[in-house]
Amino acid sequence: MISVTKISSVISDEDLAKLLPPRILDESKLDVVKEIIDGVRDRGNAALLEYTRRFDRVNLNSDELRVSKKEFEEAFSAVDDEFVSAIKFAKERIISYHENQRRDSWFTTEEDGIMLGQQIRPIERVGIYVPGGMASYPSSVLMNALPAKVAGVSEIAMCVPPNEKGQVSPYTLVAAHEVGVTEVYRVGGAQAIAAMAYGTETIRKVYKIAGPGNIYVTLAKKLVVGAVDIDMLAGPSEVVILADAKANPTYIVADMLAQAEHAPDATAILVATSFKLAEDVATQLGEELGLIKRQSIARESIKNFGKILVTDSLEMAIRIVNFIAPEHLEIMTDEPRKILSEIQNAGAIFLGAYTPEAVGDYVAGSNHVLPTSGTARFYSPLGVYDFIKRSSVLSFTRKGLEKVISALNIIANAEGFDAHARSATIRVEGHD
Repeated sequence: MISVTKISSVISDEDLAKLLPPRILDESKLDVVKEIIDGVRDRGNAALLEYTRRFDRVNLNSDELRVSKKEFEEAFSAVDDEFVSAIKFAKERIISYHENQRRDSWFTTEEDGIMLGQQIRPIERVGIYVPGGMASYPSSVLMNALPAKVAGVSEIAMCVPPNEKGQVSPYTLVAAHEVGVTEVYRVGGAQAIAAMAYGTETIRKVYKIAGPGNIYVTLAKKLVVGAVDIDMLAGPSEVVILADAKANPTYIVADMLAQAEHAPDATAILVATSFKLAEDVATQLGEELGLIKRQSIARESIKNFGKILVTDSLEMAIRIVNFIAPEHLEIMTDEPRKILSEIQNAGAIFLGAYTPEAVGDYVAGSNHVLPTSGTARFYSPLGVYDFIKRSSVLSFTRKGLEKVISALNIIANAEGFDAHARSATIRVEGHD
């Protein structure tokens, strides 16, 4: 089902890329998504309801777009107390982790009375997208909403696709209530992104959109940038496991299958320094696929996007990892903390045999909204910093302006902007 590939220490980046699954944003549906966005921007609720009928096969009217208080009450009746307790447990851990990302405004004063600084304020209104329909992702609610709450965002609107009965999962609604989401709308797909970006008669415009979705959602986020900010363009989920001869193959197989059950295009890659370990993992993968519920999905994922790469040295294995720049990186080596400083590109790094990706997905406290498709080279996990805005603050005295006027004039005149220079010069020449 999955083969083991030996990697030479002299392989080029170009040849290495050929061995890896392609990770390019599929833009073949861009025209369709643009049509949807234009429709919502031009026709508001009428377009939202039309697309909901067409894509979700649900007939709604405008009054039914927003989830009611009664539905929230019914949601709590539909879930057990253990689930509510688990959500509260995860919530507290996520808040605690993200509190460390808070930053305060700062100001400095120089001897000449110059004051410089930066004022930090939360974005006032954000939108989060949570996948739905036949599935339920309460963890996505926690991971997207809680950093915004820690940042101080006062209004959080959430869009989630309804199921075939027009309902939103009670697990999703309970999570939304627990984290302080202020509005929930039963709208999905590109039309939900357009509604949050431009506003309709029912859904007020937001200033930033966060949250994962399918290719239509991702392309819609790409198209609305500028009207709003977005978190990132996320692709299919992925894990890379870096392992040496002492790693437990059973743990590796379990984690590769946990990744593969996400979707048929999910990626699970093992980079090993032991050929025996690699062969053991390949054998066990075939044997254990039949043990999971979503085995047909996982089988397709492993077949098309699963890889086992073997190299002679840990140094080469690290080079491969940094080249891939994975969303999730698990390090199962003898002393994983010793090589942490050598990892340049990864969304989240899981150290040691007892830190599976799943703990980060739900309850560790770190965020599971992560850069994919190699974008960990320049993107970071979703965090508090994504929900704040920074304003530069400047205050000069006359003496302070005199201190900088010469350099200001030289640069302004070099650029041909004499009016810039004059606007400062008249202040120090006494034209009060």
